[in-house]
Amino acid sequence: MLMRLLVKAGYEAAEAANGREALSLQEKNPADLIITDIIMPEMEGIDTIITFKENYPQAKIIAISGGGHIDSGEYLDLADKLGAARTFAKPFSLNQLMLAVRELLGPADCC
Repeated sequence: MLMRLLVKAGYEAAEAANGREALSLQEKNPADLIITDIIMPEMEGIDTIITFKENYPQAKIIAISGGGHIDSGEYLDLADKLGAARTFAKPFSLNQLMLAVRELLGPADCC
């Protein structure tokens, strides 16, 4: 859903099922912005943020979380401390997310 929203807004976007897949995509076609969920299979969002910040420090990160076994706020606080540029707790406003994308990337080239 987020990928379709970004593409419709004029941004180039790709989708990955987990952090490991996102890192593979980043090696092939670097992205300026990574939107990651915190709870994912294989490589969770916190590990994804750490790895991206170590290997691709220029990439901006938006972290989203609905929680899990602990409150989503704790995950998002950690994501913030690890370098996420923005964090959103689920459910979140798509308008707020798109505002954050525009703030971090600038306006899309086309709409």
